[in-house]
Amino acid sequence: MREHAVVISGGGPTGLMLAGELALAGVDVAIVERRENQEIVGSRAGGLSSRTLEVLDQRGIVERFLAEGQVAQVTGFAVTRLDISDFPTRHNYGLALRQKHIERILSGWVGELPVAIYRGRELTGFVQDETGVTLELSNGSSLRAGYLVGCDGGRSLVRKIAGIAFPGWDATTSNILAEAEMEEEPPLGVHRTALGMHAFGREDYEIRDGKVVFAGEGPINIMVTEQTAGGAGEPTLDDLRQALIAACGTDYGIHGLRWISRFTDMSRQAEVYRKGRVLLAGDAAHVHSPVGGQGLNTGVQDAVNLGWKLAQVVKGISPAAMLDTYHAERCPVAARVLRMTMAQVALQRTDDRTEALREVVLELLGLEEARKKIAGEMSGLGIRYDLGEGHPLLGRRMPDLDLVTPDGPLRLFTLLKNARPVLLNLGPRGSLDSGPWSGRVPLVDARYDGPWELPAVGAVAAPTAVLIRPDGYVAWVGEGSQDGLDAAMNTWFGPPR
Repeated sequence: MREHAVVISGGGPTGLMLAGELALAGVDVAIVERRENQEIVGSRAGGLSSRTLEVLDQRGIVERFLAEGQVAQVTGFAVTRLDISDFPTRHNYGLALRQKHIERILSGWVGELPVAIYRGRELTGFVQDETGVTLELSNGSSLRAGYLVGCDGGRSLVRKIAGIAFPGWDATTSNILAEAEMEEEPPLGVHRTALGMHAFGREDYEIRDGKVVFAGEGPINIMVTEQTAGGAGEPTLDDLRQALIAACGTDYGIHGLRWISRFTDMSRQAEVYRKGRVLLAGDAAHVHSPVGGQGLNTGVQDAVNLGWKLAQVVKGISPAAMLDTYHAERCPVAARVLRMTMAQVALQRTDDRTEALREVVLELLGLEEARKKIAGEMSGLGIRYDLGEGHPLLGRRMPDLDLVTPDGPLRLFTLLKNARPVLLNLGPRGSLDSGPWSGRVPLVDARYDGPWELPAVGAVAAPTAVLIRPDGYVAWVGEGSQDGLDAAMNTWFGPPR
């Protein structure tokens, strides 16, 4: 029986990101993935948010994605685009890039790291005990792991076997997605009718002046709302025809079906993200309507929050209780995502009362404060973990500052490339000491003379020092003294040795 410190069930974006994070931290990690390769059939997520781009930038790989995607103002709420071009970040935009490309690029990065991948196999069962988890795979083999992380989607077997409840709300709407040939070209773009939203497009497109321009030929990508939300299993071509006729009055001579699937607005969240040595991330922990494009991004950010914490527990740096901070921080974020997506689904309805409500919401989002708050949430830039009272930076993402160090200019994000914490001293050189944590937390002396501004918050007072976690969030802020630094070090980076 092969053994690994951590086994991840599922090699989608969340599982790949988590594997990369653990490998950077020097942890023996493996992925169990049912697919023989990284190819995806069908349509899934369509892009990366501003904060996810920052996270990838922290690891030094964002250019791989930017080289293949299309930069655009894609942040939005319901039918309203929210411009974040004035947000203080290097990535004040979103990136249009289909999930199949996101996974391929992530897989390429993970392939450069020491990660074992068991392809063409599925997890079929597991038993956890005091020292680890024994996994049974579909090919009859077994694995032993110190920890098991379920990144195996909304129908997560890991979650079910662990006995973790998945409460929430049943579907109120159902949509069919497909790619097929049509004898008559439909009107490309997004349309709203009394039955709901439907859209037509093509695989290849360009974004010009903020607008999507589809290729002139090729099969048609289709999204159409079904008349009822009770459909079970995979839809058929006949289901699609009926939905098109109901919504558009014609099926456009549809034929040559390439793939077909269904999604709903069911919204559920795992009651706990950890049960003993079993953890959940991504869709295994939370599912919701894809409106707003937050699903993949929330999962990738789950992985970045969990990775360094799990690594420290595996290596004996932090106690197992450290893993409870993963649920404490990420569960409220996903709860907000569920709330935001349910609100957006409600605003997509087309009756007179909803139209009136939508007009009011549009007026409110036209106000600067409202735009910045909602855009901060939708882009992920406004996330704040509850680390107590203090400086506005505490619990928020650290800006990617242009620092001046004794060795020359330096972008702050480059300090996070290897997923290690950083104690940044912005006061006089030698005025800060990381003490017994010096071997674990590098101390960097630097100067920054620019403005301190946070998305959706605005200008904040310049700190004299900051303690930055490997996920890029601020764990402690110095305001002229070292008060509280030892306690923060002990909490996040283990007791001194």
